[in-house]
Amino acid sequence: MKLIDRLVRKDKGQGLLEYSLILAFVVLVTVGALGLFGDEVNAFFNDIAGLL
Repeated sequence: MKLIDRLVRKDKGQGLLEYSLILAFVVLVTVGALGLFGDEVNAFFNDIAGLL
């Protein structure tokens, strides 16, 4: 019975690890995109703020 409990916990931990890696990848892509397009995004929001 304890073996089954450990296997179930291992699967949950594996799923958590996979979601963490996906989240880390999304964060890295977002930071990279902001680094490349940061000036354009800043100008865009400044234009919108100027219209308000």
